[in-house]
Amino acid sequence: MSTTVVMTSRERAAAQAYVRLLGAVRAALAAPPGAAAPPPLLLTAPMAEADQALADAGLAGNEAELFGLVTGLHTAGTP
Repeated sequence: MSTTVVMTSRERAAAQAYVRLLGAVRAALAAPPGAAAPPPLLLTAPMAEADQALADAGLAGNEAELFGLVTGLHTAGTP
């Protein structure tokens, strides 16, 4: 049985910002062996965006609800 997660626009923005942050972290960690580590500044903007979006949605410190929204975002097929 599948459930549909109905999100507010702020919750959707927070979930999408989190997914973008994950993508940035994966890209930063995907450097080939022996390559210089990417500068930490590459993650500053996506981290700030995710933090602000979480605060705006009232999700700061509520990881369980955020992960539920991210799961709903992916099961709905929304990028």
